[in-house]
Amino acid sequence: MLSRPNRGFLDWPIVTDPGARRADVAIVGIPLSEPYPRDPWPNDQANAPQWVRRQSIQFCDGRDHWDFDNGAPLAEFLPPHCHDLGDLVWDGGDYGSFLARAGELFAGLWRTSTQVFGIGGDHGATIPLLHGLAGLGEKIHIVHIDAHLDWRDEVQGIRNGYSSPLRRASELPWIGGMTQIGLRGTGSARRPEVEAALAWGSRLIPAHEVHAHGIDWVIDQIPGDQPVFITIDADGVDPSIMPAVLAPSPGGLTAPQMFRLIRAIASRQRLVGMDVVEIAPAWEPANGLTAIMAGRMFLQALGASWKR
Repeated sequence: MLSRPNRGFLDWPIVTDPGARRADVAIVGIPLSEPYPRDPWPNDQANAPQWVRRQSIQFCDGRDHWDFDNGAPLAEFLPPHCHDLGDLVWDGGDYGSFLARAGELFAGLWRTSTQVFGIGGDHGATIPLLHGLAGLGEKIHIVHIDAHLDWRDEVQGIRNGYSSPLRRASELPWIGGMTQIGLRGTGSARRPEVEAALAWGSRLIPAHEVHAHGIDWVIDQIPGDQPVFITIDADGVDPSIMPAVLAPSPGGLTAPQMFRLIRAIASRQRLVGMDVVEIAPAWEPANGLTAIMAGRMFLQALGASWKR
């Protein structure tokens, strides 16, 4: 079910059998979700896990090099067992069966208290992670950074595609709440989806409110009494920082806002995991900026979680 990548994230050991060696931290590439009938398969985002891994030297020069964001070299605060588990492989067969197996894989990691990171893939790649959160046996709060609401029940008959991950999250009894940040412009959401999200209890914070009130105000809106899983759509970040997306929308969150948000969450409560999705490498500038930003966001989460 897991394929071996050409290079491990941050050159971590590649362990495609999660049961063989327990990990403190594990990262998994999730190249694909359930495709819509009219979309290409595989889509460009399927190349993102390998692309982000390839840029490891760009966002971290080495475990012994000083990381000014974290105030220490990685070697001094990362736990001893950090593994890259490779990429989840879906062969185009029954997606429901694949989703169940993938969810159980993630649940097994969380049962052993592993902190889990994911690299998409489009935003439907988050759905197996959401299912896997059941392995923690407690209520989890979702922090979602995205230009779009992602609350469609279905699109063209597909229920597990990139327009639906937060709607699917709302149906899971172990999801205790959601804060959705950075919303702007238009997307697949219509009035019924917005009303459904609000009726469920999701806290919607458009990007203009983030900029008007400041990121510390946003952090105060996130409940502090539950563990958190963060899901980041690259188009939630301003396209001047993460340009390699298929639906760029000006006015997104800045790098300092994102770093502050991630670090605050991971410092004050338990961050059980995080994913970054919707990177489209075909639109990446030559310097790899989008992948570098993704890597730096993972490093903020790791530093704030493990450096004490």
